[in-house]
Amino acid sequence: MTTASLPSARARGWRSWPIIRDVRGSVGLQRGMLVAGLVLVALFLLMAALAPWVAPYSYNALSGPDGDFGARQAPSLAHPFGTTIAGYDVLSRVIWGSRTAFLVIVIAVLSSIFVGSILGLVSGYLGGAFDRVLVMVADAIYAFPSLLLAIVMSIMISGGQSSLWGGIWSASLSITVVFIPQYFRVVRSEVIRVKNEAFVESARVIGASHRRIMFQHVFRNSTRSLPLVFTLNASEAILTLAGLGFLGFGIEPNSAAEWGYDLNKAVADVTNGIWWTSLWPGLAIVLVVMGLTLTGESLNDLSDPRLRLRRRAKAGSGSVASTSVAAAQPSAAGSRTGAGSESEEAGS
Repeated sequence: MTTASLPSARARGWRSWPIIRDVRGSVGLQRGMLVAGLVLVALFLLMAALAPWVAPYSYNALSGPDGDFGARQAPSLAHPFGTTIAGYDVLSRVIWGSRTAFLVIVIAVLSSIFVGSILGLVSGYLGGAFDRVLVMVADAIYAFPSLLLAIVMSIMISGGQSSLWGGIWSASLSITVVFIPQYFRVVRSEVIRVKNEAFVESARVIGASHRRIMFQHVFRNSTRSLPLVFTLNASEAILTLAGLGFLGFGIEPNSAAEWGYDLNKAVADVTNGIWWTSLWPGLAIVLVVMGLTLTGESLNDLSDPRLRLRRRAKAGSGSVASTSVAAAQPSAAGSRTGAGSESEEAGS
């Protein structure tokens, strides 16, 4: 009996994993959106992780075993996506660009989650004048456009001529500063709600320290919505990085591949009928942003208890209706029979 119960326990274990649980809990169009978003994100994550082995050439390669690539070469067997005006292989640049994009997401969004969550926890728990000052500062920072702040940070850090890590850090720091108020607001509102719950009051009564209450009881119950905000902000980070590169403040092509920079250099090609230099970097931006947005929106719907109740009611409405009708027919017949017998008794 113990041996038979092990497979079921293991099955319940992997079925309860966050992503798998969300996919199993979704239905209809929502499941299609979630699966499509996860597939797109997983595809670009694999491209980023396996770029040295998947890409035909390096991101700054101008020649191969058969000689120089040549500028603006049309798609062919040697170059499936063609070459750019500078002679780079477009397919290789697109694959290596996914690594740059996800590096910015990891550095910028994770650091903003850490800083914004800590500030929101302290502000919401302590309250008072300290809380009001932090709210005012967060509102002031949130008023700055992210792209404008990214340009200023890029000029301050590297003078607009960015190396790999210089460009990544300049974009990441600007995105971090813009995203901190968002996580600050989310965590602060949850902390204000949770700190008045009964279990927090019980912890105070038994003499728990403020540090233990803040991190063990309040903070752990105030971060459930952060993964949803992360997926939505990750797509905005991609667009900010692409806009920075498109305006000429991104990463130099001999330091790393970046989709926004490649789009900037392909603007003149569009008017000359050369479509491949701009299509593939632009399509990569659209697909990765779409994947992140679909995943975030689907997870947001799944976290809403009202939508879960609607799906359960819709799923069970057919069986309830058929049961109620079937049960009502004998009851109606019995009532008619009872009514007839009562009338007969009255007549007699």
